[in-house]
Amino acid sequence: MMPLTMAKAGETVTIRKITGRDEVRQHLAELGFVVDSTVTVVSEIAGNLILQVKDSRIALDKTMANRIMI
Repeated sequence: MMPLTMAKAGETVTIRKITGRDEVRQHLAELGFVVDSTVTVVSEIAGNLILQVKDSRIALDKTMANRIMI
């Protein structure tokens, strides 16, 4: 497993695990980041990611992206 920040732009990956406090995991789940779902990395700027999750595009900072394991 590796953090989502290691994924390259254009890559579609499957979420394996989400780390962090319950409220952090809950917040990510509300945005659509749940285990076994797929996300596509649209772009990466200075470690911050723009992600395609289902039908939405979501920006995540490096700290949050590092909690999502792929």
